[in-house]
Amino acid sequence: MNGSNNLLDQVKKLHFVGIGGSGMCPMAEILHHNGYQLTGSDRSESDTLERVRALGIPVFLGHDGSNIGDAQAVVYTAACKSDNPELVAAREKGIPTLERSVMLGMLTEKFKTPIAVSGTHGKTTTTAMLTQILLTAEMDPSAIIGGKLPLLGGNSRVGKSDLIVCEACEYVDTFLQLHPAVSVLLNIDADHLDYFKTVENIVKSFHQFAAQTSSLLVINGDDPRVRESVKGVTGPKLVTFGLDKNNDYYPAGLNEEDTACEDFDLMHKGELLGRINLAVPGKHNLLNALAAAAAAHSVGAKKEAVCSALEQFTGVHRRFEVLGKFRGVTVADDFAHHPTELTAVLSSAVRMGYREVWAVFQPHTYSRTYNLLEDFAKALSIPHHVVLTPILAVRETNTYGVKSEDLKEKLSNSLVLDTFEEIADYVMENAREGDLILTLGGGDIYKCANRIVEKYHALG
Repeated sequence: MNGSNNLLDQVKKLHFVGIGGSGMCPMAEILHHNGYQLTGSDRSESDTLERVRALGIPVFLGHDGSNIGDAQAVVYTAACKSDNPELVAAREKGIPTLERSVMLGMLTEKFKTPIAVSGTHGKTTTTAMLTQILLTAEMDPSAIIGGKLPLLGGNSRVGKSDLIVCEACEYVDTFLQLHPAVSVLLNIDADHLDYFKTVENIVKSFHQFAAQTSSLLVINGDDPRVRESVKGVTGPKLVTFGLDKNNDYYPAGLNEEDTACEDFDLMHKGELLGRINLAVPGKHNLLNALAAAAAAHSVGAKKEAVCSALEQFTGVHRRFEVLGKFRGVTVADDFAHHPTELTAVLSSAVRMGYREVWAVFQPHTYSRTYNLLEDFAKALSIPHHVVLTPILAVRETNTYGVKSEDLKEKLSNSLVLDTFEEIADYVMENAREGDLILTLGGGDIYKCANRIVEKYHALG
């Protein structure tokens, strides 16, 4: 780790409010391994909290002003309210408080080569793929991933090299806290319009992010908005990936059969790097793989490592995660919560040879549901059956007057059920041997999937 003029050069004792969060735990782990003294707090027990404790970091259950002890800085999650007693205590003591994304920016600055993966869709999968390639190439990266990577048994890794891989989330411009050496731009889509208002504003933010990149931009050359976002950015070298062979990295020899998982020749400027048979389904994962390959190969990963790692990549937690097969019915769960993601996942699902696909979808935020209602209806017309939950409010109040029934009216073969218990009973009663039950959403819909699995286990 290197860096100067950074708060991390001036403090050694840090307190993390919400240390069990998926974005907090990895940072805590890396800082701890680099000699910082950490304490943390969280509201409830979790697997990540166990992982933090196993490192020897003291964790308080519940929030109290005394928890911050003699910390020299306090880091908090975006979900943390300003009246949190630990933040109040820090302010009273005049101790600096930093939101998670600010600390991520400071942490990544301590590495010579931070690689940040951005885009409206595919960040977690691509970050995980990229990490797996760099590990296979023995480049010893540190990593902060938004989901669990089976190879790591978690969502973070402490490496000894100058490389760190992380996700760069555009929501409320948090990615502008980062100044990467290498940035990956996967795609730009209409999302988070509650904050950005227009797609043009999203493109402007990505332009600023690209301009903050020092060495290399790895961009989706097929995406017009991505290309627009890098116009006028002159510092970093530009490398493109995409399905079109005019890109630097592209696929050739795609299997013409309508298979769920893609197999292809990975090409770099006319040169064959190797044949890859992906184990994860969908055209979207082909693009994610191309992005990860382009970034890894560009920073020095050998072509053999690139191809081998991508073939062995089996996915990330909550990305078409198959939870089991019961009485001939497959139960799976996916994080998709935007129409583009739903279209990608559901298109793959119906090509997988299941008798029928039951999509159980939890709409995520009123603004997204209202703004993209027609797109959601189009995406959800792909499966054979749709079960909707009420809209998950997240951080919003329903000033839009929108409800799941508005979506149901645009779909045939769909219904709205209020509770996960009702949904579990309904789909289990109606799904037949050879069917797929797929829960979808960015909220807590995975609990519904888990309930279905529990009920099937109870049946024996």
